[in-house]
Amino acid sequence: MHIIETYFECGGFDHRFLQGGISVYLWNLSKALTAQGHRVSVVTPAHGRLDELRDSYELERLDYEDTYELPLVLDPDVWGDRFGAEARIPLTTTAHRLRLDGVDLYFLSNELLDQLPDRFYPPYDSKGRDLVFFKPVAYQVDTIRFVRGWFGQEKALVHAHEPYYHYLMPAAFRDDPSKLVVGTVQSNMPITKKVYRPKVERLLDLLGVQVPLPPEDEAPGRSRSAHETIMSAYQQRTHLHYEYGPGHLRVYDLVAEHADLVDFLSPGHLDFYTGFADTPFEQLCTRLPVHDTVRRNAAKSFVGGCALGDRWTTGEPPAVDRTAVLAGLGLDPALPTFFHNARYAVNHKGQTELFRAVDRVLGEGLAANFVLRCLSDGGIDDPYVRDVVARHKDRIHLECERVEEQRIVAYAASADFCLFPSKFEMDTFLIAQGEAMAVGAVPIATAQLGMAHFGHVADPSNGPEAAHATGFAVNRSFTEDDPRLVDALADRIHRAARLLRDRPEEYRRLRANAIATARTFTWERVARLHVDAFTPLWQGRRPEPDTGLLLRHGWFDLLTDEAYETRQDEIAEAAARFADVDAYARCRPLDAAVTRALFETAWRRADFARCARLAEHDKDLRDRLDGRATVTEGRIVYRHPDVVRAELVGLAPPGPGRRTVTTRPLEPLAPGVLTAEPLDRGGPLHLLLTLASGRSAWDVVRHD
Repeated sequence: MHIIETYFECGGFDHRFLQGGISVYLWNLSKALTAQGHRVSVVTPAHGRLDELRDSYELERLDYEDTYELPLVLDPDVWGDRFGAEARIPLTTTAHRLRLDGVDLYFLSNELLDQLPDRFYPPYDSKGRDLVFFKPVAYQVDTIRFVRGWFGQEKALVHAHEPYYHYLMPAAFRDDPSKLVVGTVQSNMPITKKVYRPKVERLLDLLGVQVPLPPEDEAPGRSRSAHETIMSAYQQRTHLHYEYGPGHLRVYDLVAEHADLVDFLSPGHLDFYTGFADTPFEQLCTRLPVHDTVRRNAAKSFVGGCALGDRWTTGEPPAVDRTAVLAGLGLDPALPTFFHNARYAVNHKGQTELFRAVDRVLGEGLAANFVLRCLSDGGIDDPYVRDVVARHKDRIHLECERVEEQRIVAYAASADFCLFPSKFEMDTFLIAQGEAMAVGAVPIATAQLGMAHFGHVADPSNGPEAAHATGFAVNRSFTEDDPRLVDALADRIHRAARLLRDRPEEYRRLRANAIATARTFTWERVARLHVDAFTPLWQGRRPEPDTGLLLRHGWFDLLTDEAYETRQDEIAEAAARFADVDAYARCRPLDAAVTRALFETAWRRADFARCARLAEHDKDLRDRLDGRATVTEGRIVYRHPDVVRAELVGLAPPGPGRRTVTTRPLEPLAPGVLTAEPLDRGGPLHLLLTLASGRSAWDVVRHD
């Protein structure tokens, strides 16, 4: 196959020409695909670095020159009249080829692509001020025009990365019989992320593309309920969904509808992005058009995977002088050592909770070291973080600067445990956790789906007892400055230190599991997974809906009559798991005992809509459902044995910008009983619940 890899930056072959992890991913994947016998071309902007490339490599200027005007229709609510309704940027694009390790790299250069040579990506504050904000749009248009012009009708598979950076490409090649397109979701950017619709329409017109565009979130004539409004406004706190005004369209729809396949980094990443199960966004998502897009195109999705570098996965684990490494940092090599390595992003990486937990356990007298790398070119100016480090200066080494990989290897290999409390499901593979595990650090990490492949989420008790467990899990979190996550981290840190001291043989078992698990994530494996998915497509076979996939996500309405006739046992089992009474009744008799069993399942999941459906003809169940909340004497009392956290959520007073919410936590009265004064005494009460399992669920309590 001829595979054309493309992304906004593809400089992973040389650390001087990269800014982010996708760049490294692309280079490693390209080399691995080449090693398996496929032809690989990489198309990317030069970012104004052609002279440096020429100084270090044999760079060939190609006989390619493309002069055109890039039309940019500007959203007046963002850009005002600074550049008029439409800005037109004259561009002349040239192409330059570098052949390296069997891969052809094509660097595109023009007046816009060569801007920002030091950072590549436009700063967010350029939006509405500087047309350099549209550099990623120029990259898409130039890549499409280059692939058409240079490769012509040659058969090729275009493998593009991150929907925001390639949403025009699937549509552009949809009707080209010589080009297949695979879109890759690299991060958990909100699936409802949108761009200005007239801008996209104008660019597709420039490219000669006519495709149906996705509908608005609000269907004509449909008004949003108060509960939907509150759920949507709350998502600003979860980083899972943002609201846009009219005249915008979702970039994920453009990719999913028009790409031939959609690629994900791990099984958990795919599952999460498919249904957002157990998150505060799940219920709202099912009411948005993007949910139909996901269901309609689910058969296109596959897991291409991600991997660790060869330094971490080949040969014996590195021999490191632990005493020298830790003593060199001013720490005591005899103590249990915990390691964290991530960019400084307090919400994404759970670092607020991490520092609170470290402060707590050290304040409680735990004798342990913490090597905390929080990469930030500007350092960390948070007074609390500085205070924690100062108070525990003999136990904490905090490091913010970029360092050579060998130094990170030494830190990780000198650690007994690694800490990765990532939040909001923003980490889709988390290479840094895998690297630390590969050299023997036992993980203490979030139980989010995108990281489950590392094996620390071993059983419902979040314990390390399972035979193949690699470490300890802490709860998923969709809350900023989450006290539950702090509690869980502190508990697991204490448990880990006791395990190392009191049960060294169990620690060694976890360590061996961690090393073995992490070392399965090789680039050879990732290339094989991609080839397995690409080959049928290359041969003209299209993916078809799979009954197992529909059952896994509870999409019983998409099952065929034939499936209901031939796979009754599987459907009944799945229906029982989701407490779907209608699907279950099509496969098995429905009596009072079954109804109550399904009710219990729905109750444990706080799925009160299904509870209500199941309680229609059972007064005891109806009373139990109605009795979960009472409002008397100006207070709500909420009862559910599995609820560990509950918040009343209401809309803040109207103001400029997006609708915001106000919240009030319920205080515990007894196990499974919580209370608070309502935010609004006049209407329904909207509650966001967190269950002991980590699931988030919404509830509405109606009262007079």
